[in-house]
Amino acid sequence: MAEATPAKLILVDGSGYIFRAFFGLPPMTRGDGTPVNAVFGFSSMLFKLMQDMPDDPIIVVFDAGRHSFRNDIYAEYKANRQEPPPELVPQFPLVRDAARAFGLPVLELAGFEADDIIATLTEAGRSRDQAVTIVSSDKDLMQLVGDNVVMWDPMKSIAIGREQVIDKFGVGPELVRDCLALAGDTSDNVPGVPGIGVKTAAQLLTQFGSLDALLAQAGTIKQPKRRQALIDNAEMARLSQTLVSLKADVPLEDFELDAVRRTDIDPAPLLEFLQANNFKSLIGRIDKVADHVEQERAASPQTTEYKRIDTMDALGNVLSEAKTQGVLAIDTETTSLNVAMAELVGISLAVTGDTGYYIPLAHIDDFSTPQPRQLDLRECLDALRPALTDPTILKIGHNLKYDMGVLRKYGVTIAPFDDTMLLSYVVYGNSHGHGMDELANRYLDHQTIPYSEVCGSGKSQISFAQAPIDKAVDYAAEDALVTLRLWQILKPALIEARLTTVYEHIERPLAPILADLETNGIKVDADILRRLSAGFNQKMAELEVTAHELVGHSFNLGSPKQLGEILFDEMGLPGGKKTKSGNYGTNVEVLESLAAQGHDLPQTILDWRQLQKLTRTYTEKLVDDIVPQTGRVHTSFAMASTSTGRLSSTDPNLQNIPIRTEEGRRIREAFVADDGKLLLSADYSQIELRVLAHIAGIDVLKDAFAHDTDIHKVTASQMFDIPVDEIDADYRRKAKTINYGIIYGIGAFGLAQRLGIPQKEAKDYIEAYFEQYPGIKDYMEATKQAARDQGYVTTLFNRRCYMPEINAKMPTRRNYAERQAINAPIQGTAADIMKRAMIALAAKLNAGNASANVLLQVHDELLLEVPEADIDQTSALVREAMMGAAALSVPLVVDVGVGGSWHAAH
Repeated sequence: MAEATPAKLILVDGSGYIFRAFFGLPPMTRGDGTPVNAVFGFSSMLFKLMQDMPDDPIIVVFDAGRHSFRNDIYAEYKANRQEPPPELVPQFPLVRDAARAFGLPVLELAGFEADDIIATLTEAGRSRDQAVTIVSSDKDLMQLVGDNVVMWDPMKSIAIGREQVIDKFGVGPELVRDCLALAGDTSDNVPGVPGIGVKTAAQLLTQFGSLDALLAQAGTIKQPKRRQALIDNAEMARLSQTLVSLKADVPLEDFELDAVRRTDIDPAPLLEFLQANNFKSLIGRIDKVADHVEQERAASPQTTEYKRIDTMDALGNVLSEAKTQGVLAIDTETTSLNVAMAELVGISLAVTGDTGYYIPLAHIDDFSTPQPRQLDLRECLDALRPALTDPTILKIGHNLKYDMGVLRKYGVTIAPFDDTMLLSYVVYGNSHGHGMDELANRYLDHQTIPYSEVCGSGKSQISFAQAPIDKAVDYAAEDALVTLRLWQILKPALIEARLTTVYEHIERPLAPILADLETNGIKVDADILRRLSAGFNQKMAELEVTAHELVGHSFNLGSPKQLGEILFDEMGLPGGKKTKSGNYGTNVEVLESLAAQGHDLPQTILDWRQLQKLTRTYTEKLVDDIVPQTGRVHTSFAMASTSTGRLSSTDPNLQNIPIRTEEGRRIREAFVADDGKLLLSADYSQIELRVLAHIAGIDVLKDAFAHDTDIHKVTASQMFDIPVDEIDADYRRKAKTINYGIIYGIGAFGLAQRLGIPQKEAKDYIEAYFEQYPGIKDYMEATKQAARDQGYVTTLFNRRCYMPEINAKMPTRRNYAERQAINAPIQGTAADIMKRAMIALAAKLNAGNASANVLLQVHDELLLEVPEADIDQTSALVREAMMGAAALSVPLVVDVGVGGSWHAAH
């Protein structure tokens, strides 16, 4: 290498950084499904480094492969290393592309590790009196720290000099390799000397001065075990020293160090790289690239077209093209987001990626008269119907469940189909949202037209039916075109991620079934709700009187500020803590804790708040939610909103009706069957515990389920060493709380709160539980590790549940993610089983021409409306479908109840 003396040399440990970036960032993928979170982190780091050090030459160094000369010396070197996560492998070449895109030289050499190349370049810098900064936190590289050589940890933004090395190892950089030789390195499978850790190694090296001196005088060491270990493993220590010593003479004859110069970023290749990987935020942060984007946009105007269809011939031409292309994107514009109330206003179509079409059907002016030049709705639907059921044309929509429900009211069905919202959800889970606007921005770099631009906002907002057609065309046609473009990206991503089974056998077939549920709705008796409201209000008034008597004066029970002052200032109750607002916290946890200590006022407030919630959220609001045309409430099931695959219910939310209190259970009295029919409730019994027993392989639990034994009594017997037939209600309650708490990764603090016991006692319970069921502890640890390694956990059906915070630096966020990771495979598997059961049940009901309708899915329960004469037959079909939805090592049990109301069916 030629001799020259630039001011400073920056050496980037590319191989070390990519792993830190991968595990430190949530999952990210580019348009073709390739994971890019590590590439993004690496690119961001490079850009910041180039900003912070604008004049210094930078070299990025990588490992050329897993095999190096050290493997020839010691075959077991790094033999314990697991294969990198599948999501990281395709990112290895991309980080090299990233460095080159930034105009930086990349170095790697077969047979040598990146550390050896860095050591060689560092030595070259030293020989030229050149300052060197090594961008890494790798402990092996700390042996290079010295005069003119420092390390920089880009993740923590801290410098690592001699003092920091001493803080870590207890010795200076010159003894780091000897310290590692004694202590060994489990990550690299360097053996070291058994029984000697870093602290002991530092003490010995400080005493003897070096590894050679220590081994030469090992017989003088006073501690017998330590002395013998050093004598017996002297050769292993010398071997370890060779393995950890960095090679500073790597042959780099073809590399001219003095030729390395910093040059200005070339925006064109960097932009191409950033766009290919969908790093839009970086594009905006790099001024030269952002300017280049604007120049390109000016030179290449948008070619997208949005067209209006106002003749049947024009519609026929589009449908003919769809037949030729084999795809047809579709979206509906309506008068309401509630399927039961929605009426068609128009339909959007797209066949190719450059043109979107809008068919106006029912736009009206301010006087409710039709706007001109619109197709006849019935004639249009008659023309569309064959294409929408043509098996050779794949229909594509976004949240197509809604459009299916709307069109079904007009006698139109859609099949076969793909749904871009569900494609995104299956591939990316909860790593980002799945709304069309967000996906368009994320994957197409496209900002969609806001609704307010067409219909206004606030009090002056009009309905889409009132929007002028010329304004509506672009907005509506864009939806279909964006959906088609998203499909072109997301469908290959699904295949690349190998998640087609989850999509094709669970999510996609469920969409039309849920469309039926939303259309069916459930009958609600408004008179019952009004009577309940009156009763709850009367009870609230009584509780208010009681509260005033307990305090000795009147106050506003709904005021947290007044309540906090009464509880902690006037009454002097313990545990008062003020929030940032300066007021005492009076949330549920605070009040429950005080109530558990025997204080009457907190319990009174809790009872009052519960009734207030029931009244406002359910008994009063549900009356307003009844659709006049049907006399029913029609909830909407969100298919892409949870991390575990569970469905959620909105507008109104019928999954969170409280059932732990008698008042809450009574609300279900208002959900009733139609005349001549009954409601049938089918509920999985303890499904999450059964899934846990299967996944963790707990023989005691599996045996209890196989013999239909009370699982909570079995657990209590195992934990407290009491015969099953002697377990009383209190022990059973404790065991039940622990059984379900463990599924959610509960800790001693949480269990103590739930059971109203000291934290130490709760800790003892948890330890006793794990002693009896070590397989559960093993499962929990293995699952957390899998989440750390992959960034996600999976259900039994291979659904990915992403854990973006699993490697978070903040303990509270990381601990929460760990609890999520423990629970997600269990809850997610239970959710998948329920979805599979719904699909199987729909097939059985259709095959048998049954007149039963599924109305609701609430967690582990299905609610059906069944003609009285068909109850026995339908019950059998439901049991068969639900019990056969999964083959576990424990039986799935389904409890079935029947009644005139939802409450009576339980």
